[in-house]
Amino acid sequence: MTPRRPHSIAAGMALDRITLTHFRNHAETRLSGTAQFNLLVGENGAGKTNVLEALSLLAPGRGLRRAALTDLPSQSGDGGCAISAELDGAVQLGTGIRPDRPGRRLARANGAEIPALGLSEWLSIGWLTPAMDRLFSEGAGARRRFLDRLVLALEPGHAKNAARMENALRERNRLLGETMEPDPAWLDALESQLAEAGALVAQARARLLTALSERLALLPEAPFARPELAYQPGGPLDAAALAAQLAATRRRDRAAQRTLTGPHRDELLVSMAGKGQPASACSTGEQKALLIAITLAHADLLQDSRPALLLLDEVAAHLDPLRRTALFDRLRAGRAQVWLTGTELAPFEAIADEAAVWRVRNGAVERLG
Repeated sequence: MTPRRPHSIAAGMALDRITLTHFRNHAETRLSGTAQFNLLVGENGAGKTNVLEALSLLAPGRGLRRAALTDLPSQSGDGGCAISAELDGAVQLGTGIRPDRPGRRLARANGAEIPALGLSEWLSIGWLTPAMDRLFSEGAGARRRFLDRLVLALEPGHAKNAARMENALRERNRLLGETMEPDPAWLDALESQLAEAGALVAQARARLLTALSERLALLPEAPFARPELAYQPGGPLDAAALAAQLAATRRRDRAAQRTLTGPHRDELLVSMAGKGQPASACSTGEQKALLIAITLAHADLLQDSRPALLLLDEVAAHLDPLRRTALFDRLRAGRAQVWLTGTELAPFEAIADEAAVWRVRNGAVERLG
């Protein structure tokens, strides 16, 4: 059988000519000639995940590691770092940190400085990392962050609404914790801000879960476990109703010295279809399969709106051959550009002849195929 050549990328899909400068352990790394499947292989600690993290920063937010800006530049550099890539052969995207402005991440499109949020106009990015394997055993806060990241990839304005909500929530909690009774008029104003922004956050989360559930309902229950998602709101989704509830619960919240109603108390509930078993009670393998199914459904949603990247860190090593084949088939049928990492080529044999492959060693890359 004639080997397949690396898949070309349809218009609007490809990132190519990627450069990492003084980023993590990459002094000067360039990757070009990308394909639909892009594979980074190398030993643990070689710098594979650093490449994925760099790509994840071509979207708003803190990237797949949620790292502080000061952690991104390489120790051997001048305190700055840069990431750039060409999108669809026409748009040059970039982000980075200047040595003289270490606390701020800059972003550019075709040479013009833009807000980091503006990167979302060009590209949507989703990812799955080993750290996310703990999602169902961690507290509700981790699942809210996970949910907000999925929303942000589709609705960039979600970040501003979430920030406004958090700011108003912190200020309300501060007032509730003071010895003196807070000024009711000041609480009225804060609760109005909290309710307005919080309702927008909650509504966006609910929309995302509805859309994800619709995609997941189309999937078979095998070979990946099919998740069933439910949204458990921490308060009313309507701004007026939320404001009224906040006002009515001031005495209770003052006794607790924190706000007990609102989207900051939301919960994402995940169970396995067919078994009705909460994800937290499923086996490690079942939890991984549930996460993969959610990630793939989200990738489908991303592809509907703008060019999409899907970053999968060490995902193939934890799947049996049947599920690996099913995963690759699903990815091949999609329109997203996919980046995968692994310590060896063997788990990727089914896509090796159609992938762009790089060997990563000590922060340097070598093209293999």
